[in-house]
Amino acid sequence: MAELRHSSSIGSRTTSSPMKRDGAGAGDSSPLIPENDLSDDDRHSPKDRDRPPCSHFHHLCSYFTDDHRVPLHNSKISLFFTLLLVLAGLLGLFTILHKLNSPYLCKKDGIVLHCPHVKESASLWENPYSSTTSWKPCAERRDGAISELPHENATNGYIFIHAEGGLNQQRIAICNAVAVAKIMNATLILPVLKQDQIWKDQTKFEDIFDVDHFIDYLKYDVRIVRDIPEWFTDKTELFSSIRRTVKNIPKYAPAQFYIDNVLPRIKDKKIMALKPFVDRLGYDNVPSEINKLRCRVNYHALKFLPDIERMADLLASRMRNRTGSSNPYMALHLRFEKGMVGLSFCDFVGTRDEKAKMAEYRKKEWPRRYKNGSHLWQLALQKRKEGRCPLEPGEVAVILRAMGYMKETQIYVASGQVYGGQNRMAPLRNMFPNLVTKEELATKEELDGFRKHVTSLAALDFLVCLKSDVFVMTHGGNFAKLIIGARRYMGHRLKSIKPDKGLMSKSFGDPYMGWAPFVEDVIVTHQTRTGLPEETFPNYDLWENPLTPCMCKA
Repeated sequence: MAELRHSSSIGSRTTSSPMKRDGAGAGDSSPLIPENDLSDDDRHSPKDRDRPPCSHFHHLCSYFTDDHRVPLHNSKISLFFTLLLVLAGLLGLFTILHKLNSPYLCKKDGIVLHCPHVKESASLWENPYSSTTSWKPCAERRDGAISELPHENATNGYIFIHAEGGLNQQRIAICNAVAVAKIMNATLILPVLKQDQIWKDQTKFEDIFDVDHFIDYLKYDVRIVRDIPEWFTDKTELFSSIRRTVKNIPKYAPAQFYIDNVLPRIKDKKIMALKPFVDRLGYDNVPSEINKLRCRVNYHALKFLPDIERMADLLASRMRNRTGSSNPYMALHLRFEKGMVGLSFCDFVGTRDEKAKMAEYRKKEWPRRYKNGSHLWQLALQKRKEGRCPLEPGEVAVILRAMGYMKETQIYVASGQVYGGQNRMAPLRNMFPNLVTKEELATKEELDGFRKHVTSLAALDFLVCLKSDVFVMTHGGNFAKLIIGARRYMGHRLKSIKPDKGLMSKSFGDPYMGWAPFVEDVIVTHQTRTGLPEETFPNYDLWENPLTPCMCKA
């Protein structure tokens, strides 16, 4: 039986035995040394004066008196048995304490995982109300505002971007594109969602987002047009010509960079493509109003199509009524796909064959990082200590149980195909059997309309997670930080749990960590990691925490 824990020295799991708590209450045994029934008054009462001394507990009494009629060896025997009883009692007490603080977190029998139960706390499903009333969202559009934007032909020119990556990376790129257009007083051509090289997905902006709402909501901020102007006849040039492309924009560039380096070229050429455009605008080096505009785009202007919204509402409703009565549900973003495991360069439990295949996969996909593989062992250990490795499904199960979530908890899983398949998922599914995906909640016919665009399926996961009572992430990424940021923007009431993977790795790797101290560590550590109001600081990610400048004091 392999125990769910990483070795502190080599990052792998040690063996395990069951955690037994049944003997915790044993301690009501009789006294080790019998008491004398006789009080001082009784000894001297007339009735007992003729009774032979020490008629009760003859052997013990003989030891404590000067009565030399009892042989000396009898006194030694009595003392021996007394010490033996004391020793046995101490040994039993030590055994009970040892079992209570057993150095085994959970019992793993094959693919079945068992952890002791934890009392369910009152705040398990929501953050305390008193902690969520001090801030309110304030990035929405001002009603009745009058547009001060110049006419389309009077702006400094047009900018065009390809929004690359997955749905959420594209979302961030769109928000940044609006902000950059505002900085340079340029007209924004509706961004193109670049074809994903893995899924070959050819989703267009209008296939996923409500274009009319997007343009109308931002009409007081930025001039946005649906397509390249008709007077620009050679549209293919915009995609291929170096003269029409601004490259080498630094990551997290300040607003001034665009004013000094990009704006002159836009004024000269009138239309410019910006490439690449992932994370090309900073957070601390732009005006506060620009950051607020990015929140306005993210939380108000970018709306999914009505069909996607309705389907997500239906899935969320089914999650809350799976048992026939209303109940809360948890959304779990489980990032343990093969690509994520490979890219992490962390070491995970597996067979020798699995490890060999993963090594070949990493060597093929990331040859420069892989090199000859000799340095990866120490790298994997260091990354685990620093909390930079994805949590395995079994590890997530143990953490959730320690927090107090019961076997009956309804869990919606947003995930790609989990590395290791059902065997890897078994510990989590065994401990939380009410675990479902959108494919299990909806019929094939209901989802067929969304399958033609992979991005639409990702949007369903995004919305169902956003609407959940509790959201749990297992690794970083744009999906998780956008969900956490949106839930904070909605008022901080909804719990968004971000596990401390560094501390958890130490606990899993500690061979002397018992269940009780592990539970205490988990609860104490995560009291402030549930999406509560948190002041931002330099270089903090705006998408994960929009508190300032996108929220105001209530």
